[in-house]
Amino acid sequence: MEDQEEEEATAAMLWSIQEALERQTLQIGASACGATAVVDVLKALGVDVAPEEADRCVQTRLRRNESPLGDYLLSRSEAGATHAQLIRGAQEASEGKAVGRFFHLYPRRRIRLVPWLARWIRKGAVPVATMNMQLAVPEGEEVPDAWHHQLIFGVAPNAIFMTNPLDVVSEDEVHQRLCSRSVLLVRREDVLQRSAPGCSLSDLPENPSDPRWQELDVEGQVRSVLSEEELGADQPKTAHITIPAAYSSGITLFALRDSELGQELLQAPEVPLL
Repeated sequence: MEDQEEEEATAAMLWSIQEALERQTLQIGASACGATAVVDVLKALGVDVAPEEADRCVQTRLRRNESPLGDYLLSRSEAGATHAQLIRGAQEASEGKAVGRFFHLYPRRRIRLVPWLARWIRKGAVPVATMNMQLAVPEGEEVPDAWHHQLIFGVAPNAIFMTNPLDVVSEDEVHQRLCSRSVLLVRREDVLQRSAPGCSLSDLPENPSDPRWQELDVEGQVRSVLSEEELGADQPKTAHITIPAAYSSGITLFALRDSELGQELLQAPEVPLL
């Protein structure tokens, strides 16, 4: 009986799986997972917004694939959208009806993810996960190329249901992706395509307002990749370089601004650190 009560306490759905299949919005454009999530957030809150309008309000940033290496890496570090852009975008696209509140989950927090989400979902909040998909990669699968925003339309014991793509993922897997440093792995091929042995690296970002470019020694990593290429095919190769990312891992909860829930969200404390 206790087990059944605990299962009921950790199960909550905004939509059934069938409703999610019918209602979810598929990715609306390149790097636009954030704007796609905002469309579905507003739909779940009863506010219909055209995908193009959501994308305009979120101000999705694109990769500059034709740029030289330095500008390309800078564009990679901020391509897509941050949680702050999602919150502003949902507010603007809904003409002020929607409000969002982001909860950091890195560094590690004192939280049981599914029960925490279930409590908010039962109150009517709409969660969006901002995840580093380059963590918890199943064995044998290629490391994904980006972070990802996904709407969470329900939870059950050890299961989290998400849209774009429609998926059910274990609590542990999602939690690992939600607890990440703000970094991005860039494939060596993407570096090599935009550089050549002996090329100038003077255009690599050295933004004084973001010292992480120097802390991560991105220039040193690039030099190492180029040096490996000169050593020939038999030598082990670095698969990725690590660059700063604009995103923070965690959960954004959305509600209608004028509701009791909207005010509760704005006043809720951060999830405590471990």
